Amino acid sequence: MIRLAPICIAATLLTVPAALATTYKTDQGHTEVQFSWSHAGVSTQSGEFTVVDGTLDIDPENVESAKLNVTVKTDSIATGFKPLDDHLSSSDFLEVETYPEITFVSTGVEKTGDDTANVTGDLTIQGTTKPVTLDTKLTHIGPHPLGSNIDYYKGDWIAFEASTTIDHMEFGVGPFSTGPIAIRIVTEMKAE
Repeated sequence: MIRLAPICIAATLLTVPAALATTYKTDQGHTEVQFSWSHAGVSTQSGEFTVVDGTLDIDPENVESAKLNVTVKTDSIATGFKPLDDHLSSSDFLEVETYPEITFVSTGVEKTGDDTANVTGDLTIQGTTKPVTLDTKLTHIGPHPLGSNIDYYKGDWIAFEASTTIDHMEFGVGPFSTGPIAIRIVTEMKAE
């Protein structure tokens, strides 16, 4: 992952023409939705969803007007241990056959620094929608560093990291509380 100093990002943003919102789409191979939880206070366990489809409409000169829309396929859950994947996919937890998708639709963006923002939105899990805030950090915008060597990476890209914490019981997931679920998102998105 490329990390750019805020001053470099600011310089890049100044080169983008004014009032031109761009639509970016998630690159499946470089997008991860990771989650972790406490296993009865004994250890921290983690997994991820491997199929994520998202779009971001953003004008770098008016970040607050950005719109993010993400769909996660619940049957793409992967913890590295199939029996656990099967249990989390079952009616005891995610009920993936009944609820095949988790969605996030942004409702507002508050810029908090040169390369950071709080993205508020509606998270829907198992038909229950709750507001959440993603603490985001822009890690790249502009031509991809690999674009000069690999055709796939030609064009403009944006990348960011985001994190939040949710209470899975508020969404009706699981028969008992495992405590807060930490969510971390890492994504590279290509301009359409």
